[in-house]
Amino acid sequence: MIEKKTILALEQALTLPYATERFAQLGWRVIRIETPGKPGQKRPGDPNRYIGEDTGIEDLHAYFMAPNLGKEAITLNLKKDKDQQILKQIVKELKVDVFMCNTLPKRYKQFGIDYDTLSEVNPELIWCGISALGPDYPDRAGYDPALQAMLGFMHLTGEPSRDPMLCGLPLIDLKAGDEAFAQVLLAMLEQKDTRKGKRIDVSMAQCAASWLITALPQTKFAEDESKIFNRSGNEHRSFVPSNCYPSKDGYVYLAIGSDIQWKKLTQIEGFEHCSKSVRETNNGRKEDKENVYADIRKGLEHYTTTEFIEVCLMHGLAVAPVNDPKKVGEIDFIKKLMVKTILPNGKEVELFPAPMDTKYLKDNQNIMGLPPRLGEHNEKIFNEAGIKKEHK
Repeated sequence: MIEKKTILALEQALTLPYATERFAQLGWRVIRIETPGKPGQKRPGDPNRYIGEDTGIEDLHAYFMAPNLGKEAITLNLKKDKDQQILKQIVKELKVDVFMCNTLPKRYKQFGIDYDTLSEVNPELIWCGISALGPDYPDRAGYDPALQAMLGFMHLTGEPSRDPMLCGLPLIDLKAGDEAFAQVLLAMLEQKDTRKGKRIDVSMAQCAASWLITALPQTKFAEDESKIFNRSGNEHRSFVPSNCYPSKDGYVYLAIGSDIQWKKLTQIEGFEHCSKSVRETNNGRKEDKENVYADIRKGLEHYTTTEFIEVCLMHGLAVAPVNDPKKVGEIDFIKKLMVKTILPNGKEVELFPAPMDTKYLKDNQNIMGLPPRLGEHNEKIFNEAGIKKEHK
């Protein structure tokens, strides 16, 4: 087991705060660095502090909460040489194990956060930078929606006859954050043998393209790419009739993955009319798919979502309601996994489930500290690093 470490991160937006939150969920020390506000500036620091629903705390809006639980926060203006020296002293005196950033690579040296500079004060430092296309493209900004467009995600999402669409979640931000988390852990395992530091560069674009594992290889074999890469809406590209259908009071997703499952569906009361000899095979259903979809919709006119799910589960079919996020949070097995925090007024709020249970979360009943206010831990951490008051 890797002992608890100290992570220092120049972070904003989502992808890196999400990565460092994974470390916070292990009970590790995570210190986030932000830029201090200018005199009169209304919303200083990470812009994400002010995004989403109002929680009653000015610089801790809802979008910022979940990826920043249990962290500490300091402010440094790394355009100034004095603050760059303070950063190096913090790295040295706090024995920082990992430095992370999601800054444009062209600013690494400018801000004194590059691997060579920081490893001078800690040769065993693991350094990780997340950027749009990696250090070979030092001035390329990376925002999830633009990268979804560039890397094929939008082309593959949406209805065939309509415009390309974004995915409903910032998948590339989250994928890159998870990759940074994984690569840092791998570097720590390597370090047990090498006792050396390491530089890690995470390209959001490379991470995203790696998820085209079911799409890119087909370009090498398809005679007509337009047929395999059309947007397919809610349909499965191969199995019919896997699709979303309206019920009497909502929507359900029914996934039919075999001819046996199809036969079971046609034996459910109200769906007998779906049974036709030409539809006994998946290929036959693909040829007749629009009529198949219409017949299933007709059958669902007599069922509520709950009723249809119950009867499908009795027949061993894969089916699910189309839930909104609020309903997801109310699902029993999700609700018991929710990570929580306590607001200054004493109210406990459930926020999200961690991807994996950790000993730290279990020991603390899944409660993590409130995200830090901007610069909340300046005095504490500067004192810990031996930085005299006149130099702060």
